[in-house]
Amino acid sequence: MSNDSGSPIPPLPERSAADAAFGGGSGQTQTSPYQTPAYGAAPGTQQPHSAGAPQPAYQWAPQEPKKKREKSGTGAKIAGLVVVAALIGGGAGFGGAWLGMSAFGGSDGQSSVASSTGENITINNPDEVNQTAAIAAASLPSVVTIEAASQEGSGSGSGVVLSEDGYVLTNTHVVTLGGAAGDAQLRVTGSDGTLYDATVVGTDPTYDLAVIKLEGASGLTPMEFADSSKLNVGDTSVAIGAPMGLSNTVTTGVISNLNRSIEIASSAAPEGDSTEESPDDGGQSPWFFDLPGQEQQQEQQATETIKIAVLQTDAAINPGNSGGALVDDEGKLIGINVAIATANSSSTEEGGSIGLGFAIPSNVAERIANEIIENGEATHGMLGASVAPSSTVEGTTTTGAYVAEVVGDGAAEKAGLKEGDVVTEFNGVRVNDAIDLTAQVRAVAAGTTATLTYVRDGEEHEAEVTLDALE
Repeated sequence: MSNDSGSPIPPLPERSAADAAFGGGSGQTQTSPYQTPAYGAAPGTQQPHSAGAPQPAYQWAPQEPKKKREKSGTGAKIAGLVVVAALIGGGAGFGGAWLGMSAFGGSDGQSSVASSTGENITINNPDEVNQTAAIAAASLPSVVTIEAASQEGSGSGSGVVLSEDGYVLTNTHVVTLGGAAGDAQLRVTGSDGTLYDATVVGTDPTYDLAVIKLEGASGLTPMEFADSSKLNVGDTSVAIGAPMGLSNTVTTGVISNLNRSIEIASSAAPEGDSTEESPDDGGQSPWFFDLPGQEQQQEQQATETIKIAVLQTDAAINPGNSGGALVDDEGKLIGINVAIATANSSSTEEGGSIGLGFAIPSNVAERIANEIIENGEATHGMLGASVAPSSTVEGTTTTGAYVAEVVGDGAAEKAGLKEGDVVTEFNGVRVNDAIDLTAQVRAVAAGTTATLTYVRDGEEHEAEVTLDALE
């Protein structure tokens, strides 16, 4: 077993390269998103839900890919394993009444609007505005559209404003074109149509998050973070971003479930992982991530996967939403949109939202963003054990993460875990298999003390473990 790490991406290229990629100076523009297939559905999943029924496959919700004109190929195919974690976080629902008319200005009958890229959110009747319109007006100034371009291709995604002077949170796969480019040139469009060049502050491939800095920005509107641990299933969720390149798009739904875990193949993922699934789990790997113009090459490179804990929502999320905001009924950030599930299909043109969208919880995103801004990188916990789905191990009596091996002098051994134990909870969150446990461990910082519940010889035990650092 080897430790994995994420290294900073190389410096950005000269401005002239970006001008050509974005169509600047020549009067040409990028290929229309309606003529370029979005990242497509990947056939099959690791665990079919029912025989004969169409199965979903997971892909980055992500950036809208735009092929270089001289090249062609299919969109990316991404699949992952999602497992239900039953525990629902406590806390009361959020009220949105405070937004009300204040979101639209005064009481003089005039409609105040949130500006977008050359357009406005039109409020024709401020006296009858609904909650979603109020949420959109409050949140849209804090969401930007990100265009990334390099010699490998170009694509677009979304981002969330963190500070008045231009720190923006997004996904690693947005700023690296899915791991294909460490030197992508970035151009960002603010909610008022202002264009900015941007540089990468740091990336975190382990949880697919990145922070960029807009050049010359001031007076931006940062988005306020909500406490994602207090969400309930059924709470309002509103997704804001640039699906299919359509900036400042608003879709609404509810939180469908909490503490999901997904595994996604990623060319940007660090090599190696301290936890690994049993070789007897069926042998089916996640689908690989195809990148514009380099499909075969990237299929060979995407040998690693990341495992992340996410919120599930039925708000429509499509390619281009990646890195954008999922907000609550007060317009506060509850998640960073990261992935979608698509119906089983071999055609990328049929890919799109089917009401299964995923977002990195705001508490995780905020921690990682702060660490990147302070240190240029983020830390992640490491348990120091190889685990497998207990359902694949004969004689086990409950679902969980079966401890197949304990690393000498690692965090798990120091906490008293032994081969044959089945971990069923991590910090109060139900663990159903190996992916659940890995995702939860990676979500917290190195050095965190966590509480584990495990079953040994049919009896339930509890232990405290101080996590090592993933390297």
